[in-house]
Formats: sequence, C-alpha cells, structure tokens
Amino acid sequence: MDFTPSPEQEMIRKQVREFAEREIKPVAPKFDASGEFPKETVAKMAGLGLLGMLVPAEFEGGGLNAVTYAIAIEEIARVDGGHGLIMAAHNSLCTGNILIAGTKDQKRRYIPDLAAGRKVGAWALTEPASGSDAASMTTVARSDDGEWVIDGTKNLCTNAPVAGTFVIMAITDRSKGNHGISAFIVERGNPGLRIGKIEDKLGMRASATSQVMLEDCRVPKANLLGDLNYGFTNALKTLDGGRISIAALGVGIAQGAYEESIAYAKERKQFGKPIGDFQAIQFMLADMALRIDAARMLTYRAAWLKDQGQPYKKEASMAKLCASEAAMWVTTKAIQVHGGYGYIKDYPVERMFRDAKLCELGEGTSEIQRLVIARELLGS
Repeated sequence: MDFTPSPEQEMIRKQVREFAEREIKPVAPKFDASGEFPKETVAKMAGLGLLGMLVPAEFEGGGLNAVTYAIAIEEIARVDGGHGLIMAAHNSLCTGNILIAGTKDQKRRYIPDLAAGRKVGAWALTEPASGSDAASMTTVARSDDGEWVIDGTKNLCTNAPVAGTFVIMAITDRSKGNHGISAFIVERGNPGLRIGKIEDKLGMRASATSQVMLEDCRVPKANLLGDLNYGFTNALKTLDGGRISIAALGVGIAQGAYEESIAYAKERKQFGKPIGDFQAIQFMLADMALRIDAARMLTYRAAWLKDQGQPYKKEASMAKLCASEAAMWVTTKAIQVHGGYGYIKDYPVERMFRDAKLCELGEGTSEIQRLVIARELLGS
C-alpha cells in the first residue's frame, strides 16, 4: 500500500479544504444553533461534485475512489460534522445502496439526480424498537395487484426531512428473519410516505434527522431494490462502505479540534507563558496527534482495500471504531486544553465535542463494531 496521495488527491484535498474554510466554517455555528438544514451550502457542495464522488461518470458522478472520498469527507468534517454527515449519508447509504443493488434501469433513473445534487438521498433501516437487531423491524411490504404496499415507521433517518429519494427496508418474509428483508426505492411525494417527528439532536445539528412514516405506501414492482429478501444482505454491504465514511468523519472532527487546540495552546498565556509550554498540555496534544494519525491510517487502509476489490468488512469496522472513539477522546481533551472557554459556544471545540458522539452511534455502535471484528477474526 502506498500512503503517498496522488497529485489528483492532493488537488482535491486542497480544493475541498479551501471550500470548507470559505463556505462552511463561517456558517457552521449558525446552523448548529438553529438546527436548520444548510440548503445553500449543500447546493454548493453539489456544485463541487461532493454528492456524487463515488458514482461512475456515466451517471453524472465523479468516478473517484474510496480513498479520495474519505479525504473529502475528512476535510468537510474538519470544519463542521453536520455538513460531513449530510455528505456521508447521501453518498454512502442511499446512493451507495442503489449502486450496489440497483438494476441498470434503476441506476439510470435515480442515480444522476442524486450524484448532481438535484435530489438528496436518505436511507431508512432503524425503527423505534429496531436498531442493532434489524430482524425485529415491524415495517412490512406486501405484494398487491402488481405493486408493493409498505406500512411502518422508520426512526433516526438522516436527511429524511429534505430527501427526494429514499431507500426503505421492510420485512417481506418474517419467517426468514434477516433473510426476509427487502429494500425499496421510494420517492418523495409518493402517496403514503410522509415525514414524522424531526429530531432535536445533541450534535450534527446541520444534518436533518426525522421519522419516516409509511401508511399504505404503494410503489411499483420495479422499485424493489435488489433481489427479493436480499435487502439486509445488501444493507450490510452498504454499511461496510458507510463505516469508512463515518471513520473519515471522525478523523475530520478530531483533526479540527486538534488544530484549534494547537492554536489556542500557542495563544493562551498563564503564569507568564503560553500554555503550550507546559508538559501537561504538550502530552495532551501529543496523544491527540497519535490517535488521529492511527485513525487516519486505519481509515485509508479500509478505503484502499475497497478500491482494490479486496474484503474490507473487518477493516472498515476497525477504522470506524478507532476513528469514532478517537474523535470523542480528542474533542474531550480539546475542551480540557481550552479550559473554561472550551465549555462555551464561542469556541468551536464545544460544537465538535457534541458532533463527535454521533460517530460512536451511527451506522453501528462501537459495541456492534467490536462484534463484527470478533466474528471476522473467529470466522463465525
């Protein structure tokens, strides 16, 4: 594995960093405070190609690889986790699932609008009583007169309040457990689909999250995504890629908090000298740098394996676990470096601390990642 970024990757990192500094960083506190979806900056992200990075050129995408995509998410999350999560859920989950399981006709119909940002994508798996245990979901889909009829409620669905295209998981054969789940593409405006409670979240507040309510929601037979009863199998493949994006999200948040801490340690003086001169602060900064680099390497390794067409399930879970816990640790220490000022909203590390927690929960908790890793190690 060559860890030297290509000239193209260096150029993309520079472009995305400059964009994030110019367009997102100034407005991040505003959207964090209001919880409003940042539609103007998301439109600009689409214009830069950030909503279709992994999509082949034939479907209006960038045709870029997973390492480059991870670099871009890292740079967005470095200034705001909420914008990074919008990008990650759109690319890796909704668009990613259609790329993995969609027919050629489905890809032609749905992917170009997603890749160009004309529509935002959402992916609905979690339910009020179904999280890690997907087989306990209660949303069902039944065949009726040449259509699928979907009924149920989805929870904690990222991008749902603004999404134009949804991928919905539903039970089609309860007797088969996880192997009786299917996926369906449902468009906004489809009768029977409506947005439920919009969540007021701890962090990632620029990212819109809500319930999705399905009541006698009828979709054409052609909207079955992938083979019947293979929805969960394809969902797991989708999550493997999504965990790379959450790992990159965690790396970016941690990097942003680390850079804020370095700057503050040089500027803030106590006892007549910068606090960065004190060993207690130096040790925290050294450990921040260590954990960020370790998380970044694991993230790039998982992305590289994906690009090579090699198995990467275990490595994606390792990257996600390490990066999410590093983000939480680094942002906690960033507040410590800032002292009392780190606890107030005038300093971005307070927001970064709240944003980081999502990385330990979304797309499989840290505990689920440990289960995935252990099962891969044991071959179970």
